Amino acid sequence: MYEDVIAQVPLFSDLTRRELQIVSANCREREYPAGATLLRQGETGVGLYIVTSGKVHVTQETRTGETRDLGTFERGSVLGEMSLLDDLPRTATVIAIEPTRALVMPVWDFRAALRESPDIAIKLLAVLSRRIRQHELNATASD
Repeated sequence: MYEDVIAQVPLFSDLTRRELQIVSANCREREYPAGATLLRQGETGVGLYIVTSGKVHVTQETRTGETRDLGTFERGSVLGEMSLLDDLPRTATVIAIEPTRALVMPVWDFRAALRESPDIAIKLLAVLSRRIRQHELNATASD
């Protein structure tokens, strides 16, 4: 149902049509009014969000108590993907700055999809590995 939206997400870009169907079967679309908090820093992550319409603003509180602006995100943006994998608290707060719709994929449903199709996990590991490599290359280039 949501395969085409999910296919545009870099994290899922290597998945086959069947794998996208498995993942999308676990998504639910939610609506958030302007001002609503989608994710709150420090809370337990319960899933991934894919913005399908609207805009959200992401901030992060630093250890010194300052608020760092991480930007505004629109359609196609993915939020909270780390919670699918690590069970750690959210690292940022996300607030809708206009009426927003998002696909929400709960972590427990995502993990059920991985059990159904382990190849999804292998492909996600490859994508995440490429991200780490790129981050390392960028860090080396800026030294």
